[in-house]
Amino acid sequence: IAFGMGIDKPDERFVAHLVLPASLEAYYQETGRAGRDGLPAETLLLYGMQDLVLRRAMIEDGEAPQDVKRVEHAKLEALLGVCETAGCRRQALLSHFGESLEQPCGNCDNCLDPVETFDGTIAAQKAISAAVRTGQRYGVAHLVDVLLGIKNEKTERQGHDSLPTFGIGKDFDRKEWSSIFRQLVVLGVMEVAHDSYGALRATEAARPILRGERQVRLRRDKSASIKRALKILVKARAGDPASTLEPATAKVFEALRAERARLAREQG
Repeated sequence: IAFGMGIDKPDERFVAHLVLPASLEAYYQETGRAGRDGLPAETLLLYGMQDLVLRRAMIEDGEAPQDVKRVEHAKLEALLGVCETAGCRRQALLSHFGESLEQPCGNCDNCLDPVETFDGTIAAQKAISAAVRTGQRYGVAHLVDVLLGIKNEKTERQGHDSLPTFGIGKDFDRKEWSSIFRQLVVLGVMEVAHDSYGALRATEAARPILRGERQVRLRRDKSASIKRALKILVKARAGDPASTLEPATAKVFEALRAERARLAREQG
């Protein structure tokens, strides 16, 4: 990790985290290794549900006193909050350290390419229901199978193919459902039972959502947004993409398409 490089090299341009840091404090110090010469630098953090499971298990299985574990959990939640925010990450980061930034930074990924959010209340209700009706003993992969109505050995053996929730989630694909579950865990609506092989359970915060008393707004993953846009585009045109463009735009489009073909041939 960046913190353990053991060097003070001022012109580092890039720091990547392929494992979720322990806290925002650790993240801030580790990313601070880049750009110490005052010139622009970039950071990248990749994480998924398995990182949440691992981090929480490490805290719970540790020998620290309960009050220390509560602090560690709070630090992890703060980090996840910045990871999942739809707003400026710089503002969220500074807020954690008791500082404020009046205007968005204009540099982070959310500022440069704003995140699309949507009313995820119904999606949350479906996700929670899938977990509850299957006994809250299964992880994301199986719950997504139930929501998508996928008949396999496991769903049929457990009788989950006959549940009311079986197949009610076909409005989202597997990747989108994974993102929804991850966000619900971050929001505290669901929790991962690390002692039950990553089973997801509903928390008390899920009750008002199931009753329709609380709205949930979720962020739509970039890949999902792009996929939806492409589907709409293809369906609308149903033929040559250039056929509905203005002449000048179509000319540029054809030039780009020809260049893409040339590059594809060149690179095999």
